[in-house]
Amino acid sequence: MATKRTAKSAPAADRYTYRLAWSVKEEEFIATVVEFPSLSWIADTREGALASLTSVVEEVLQDMLAEGEEIPTPWDERTFSGKFNLRLGPDLHRRIALEAAERHESMNTYVIKHLGMIDA
Repeated sequence: MATKRTAKSAPAADRYTYRLAWSVKEEEFIATVVEFPSLSWIADTREGALASLTSVVEEVLQDMLAEGEEIPTPWDERTFSGKFNLRLGPDLHRRIALEAAERHESMNTYVIKHLGMIDA
């Protein structure tokens, strides 16, 4: 999975993956950006939180570009193989293998069903 790009060019800040949430504790909206987990912004409005965080990301991208740092690739531009390794521990592995076998399914199908990705 390619997750970084060279600092020759920076994508536009609005191509990154932003999330907005209401904070009961802060009584304000919190904006975060997946590709820059250390960045966030709190504001009275959703629009204000998002606009301010986007401006911060623009500044960070320009700083990274100027310093020759690797710039995170926007989430939607990343490629994924469809595979990942998962360490379960022997007891859980045995249990999942048995449950999958009892259902005449592969372990992969069994786990995907339990993750809610396909119908049971």
